Amino acid sequence: MTEPRFLVVRLGSLGDIVHTFPAVAGLRESFPKAEIVWLTHPRWKELVGSSELVTEIWELETRSLASVHQIIRRIPKKKFTASIDYQGLWKSAVFPFLGRVPRRIGFSSHSVREFGVPALYTDRVFVATAHIADQNGELSHGAGAQRGVAPFLLSVSSLQEAFVLQLLRGFNAERYIVLSPGGGWRSKCWPPDRYGALCRQIHAKLGLRCFLNQGPGDEGIVAAVKAASGDAAPVACSSSLHQLMVLLRNALCVVGGDTGPLHLAVALGTPVVALFGPTDPARNGPYRLRGDSTKDIVLRSPNAVTTYKRGDQPDPSLLELHVATVFDAVRCQVEARR
Repeated sequence: MTEPRFLVVRLGSLGDIVHTFPAVAGLRESFPKAEIVWLTHPRWKELVGSSELVTEIWELETRSLASVHQIIRRIPKKKFTASIDYQGLWKSAVFPFLGRVPRRIGFSSHSVREFGVPALYTDRVFVATAHIADQNGELSHGAGAQRGVAPFLLSVSSLQEAFVLQLLRGFNAERYIVLSPGGGWRSKCWPPDRYGALCRQIHAKLGLRCFLNQGPGDEGIVAAVKAASGDAAPVACSSSLHQLMVLLRNALCVVGGDTGPLHLAVALGTPVVALFGPTDPARNGPYRLRGDSTKDIVLRSPNAVTTYKRGDQPDPSLLELHVATVFDAVRCQVEARR
């Protein structure tokens, strides 16, 4: 019997790719010898590669006509058995369609974000689960995976690990907390002055140093956190993806909103304190497979209203998460790791 060839489409972003890994792991588990090609943005090639789940990674820059044309020409030559669009947008669904993949699996109109996209699929999956990672798993199940989601591991080069661990020793911080105050939507972010106050509490009461993850565009927020931290003096880290992975994996705990670094920390096995506002943790919260004993703490105001509209100010519900509450959650995570 000929092994299948799958085209997996998930162009971005960090957190969404992390929530796709369990589904692709389910696919790989059921088809260990299959060719699985992952189509993604060049920015995420290293992240996808770290999962070691796929045979090839194809890079696509949707704003480049040359890149678009190259992928459309390349897909038919591979003679894929099926494609799975885990993104559910026009920009992701159109490539298997134009590439004439005979079986195109995607979400039904019940759960896609852009109207009309399912018209490009041959198989439309009506999902019954709540979390997006499980929904992705339902697509894998539709492609023939015996179970939709499966465990996976993310690899980091030993050279990068040694570099970051040496850096931590230089700060005398072999035990530390990572705070990730930024994010793509400011409406999902806890205010920087509260992160600063949390830094002070962690330093004064737990005797631990905080490191601040600084992603692209986070410079202003990180500067505000540092200014509000006083003598706690957190260290801002603007690092490569693999260096960030080492920093997150070795932390006692990671604190952040519904953003990529928080979900990456979960995938690396680090316990988190997740601060949720407008997005629903039942759909987008920390995701661990059954059998993982790591305990995450999710904080969300009972007055929060679920919405996925982007805003440039913290959602009002996030203001109801007080520093003392978040600190108590951090302390619980630290004490659980002693």
